[in-house]
This record gives sequence, structure tokens and C-alpha cells, in this order.
Amino acid sequence: MRSLTAVELFIFGFFILGAVPVKDVFAKKRKTMVERQLKARDITDDKVLSAMAKVKRELFVPPPVQPAAYEDYPLSIGYGQTISQPYIVAYMTQAAKLKPGDKVLEIGTGSGYQAAILAELVKEVYTIEILEPLARQAEKRLSDSGYKNIQVKFGDGYRGWQEHAPYDAIIVTAAPSQIPQELVNQLKTGGLMVVPVGDFFQELYLIEKTEDGFTTRTLLPVRFVPMIKK
Repeated sequence: MRSLTAVELFIFGFFILGAVPVKDVFAKKRKTMVERQLKARDITDDKVLSAMAKVKRELFVPPPVQPAAYEDYPLSIGYGQTISQPYIVAYMTQAAKLKPGDKVLEIGTGSGYQAAILAELVKEVYTIEILEPLARQAEKRLSDSGYKNIQVKFGDGYRGWQEHAPYDAIIVTAAPSQIPQELVNQLKTGGLMVVPVGDFFQELYLIEKTEDGFTTRTLLPVRFVPMIKK
């Protein structure tokens, strides 16, 4: 992870001294992120853009890196894990083609940011994190933020969450070496899964469940932390 720039350190100093209201600075950064990183690229779904403009990303990263919360790169959240850059979060969310009444499974809760974005768009979000400290922190963070349509589970993402299946969509935020069949099984027919697949070289796939199996479409090259199996 890179060091903060002089400008970021200067802004952070203003936070500490109270010279600039923190909420105003972050609100401006959030608006700039939406305009320059998302709209300026290929994020066109108005509902996704609205969710990205609403959720306070700075609350989902550790305090030392909060000044960089809206920069166009991933950030460390501890335990060897990262929060994806805003563009990738928006891109994966848009690719899932979500509808208001959907039930969505997320694999890899991390800090809870992707789950919060999903919760702005769908009826139910179920999210699994294999690292217990992250799962508990995210559960509290999401609860404190007022989300009542998210359930967090500490467990093995490869197994999914059969109790609440089938799902309209599944978003995987860590990379398995191959497509997890158990997750495909938990999709509804016609449901979509967005998942990075590979070891060192990874591709983001869009999986569609069919009556006979599933189809695969390659979206773009990516770099995610490995998906951990118990």
C-alpha cells in the first residue's frame, strides 16, 4: 500500500485541527469519485451511481487511510485483506443487473462496504466472511449504519449460504482458482454471479445459471485477494 501524498496529509491535518468539517470534505470527495471514476468510465446505471454517492466509504476503511477512501485504488483493511477500488465495486454491482426485490449473496464481506452498496439496491443481502474479526466488525458497522436488510455470517464462502438459497445474484469479492460449483447451485435459474477467477492472472466472469448448467462471459482482467477455503 502506498504512502499518503503531501496533499492528503495536509487535508488530514485540517481534519485533526477542525479547520475543515470532515463531513464536508468527504462529501466532496464522494461526489468527485462518482463523477470522475464512475460516470467518466462505463458506469451508467443511475441506481448504482446513487448508491455509490450515498454510502460513506470513509466509514468502511481504517482511520489511518480514511483520507484516501475515495481514491481510485484498493486499500488495506487489515488481516491481509483489502477494500476494492470504488470503480470495481460499482462495475461488479452494475454487472449483476440487480432489481429492488432481489435477494443477493455476497462472498467476502470484508469491511462491509460492498454489502452496504447492495443493501441500497435490493431487498435482502446475505454476506459471508471467513475471517471472524472482519465478520464481527462489519456486522457492527453495518448495524450502526442502520442497515436492517443485511445478514452477516462468519463461515466458508465456498459453501455459500444454503439456508437462504436460491439467490437472484451472487457477488464474490475474492478470487477462487475456479468457478465454485456450490455457489452456482445456489443461484436461481436465470440468476447472475459476478466472480473473479484465477490465481496470479485473474479474469472477472459473469455467470448465468441455466436449466442445463451455466454460461460464462469474461468481463475484464482484475486482481483480487485469493478466496480462502477452510
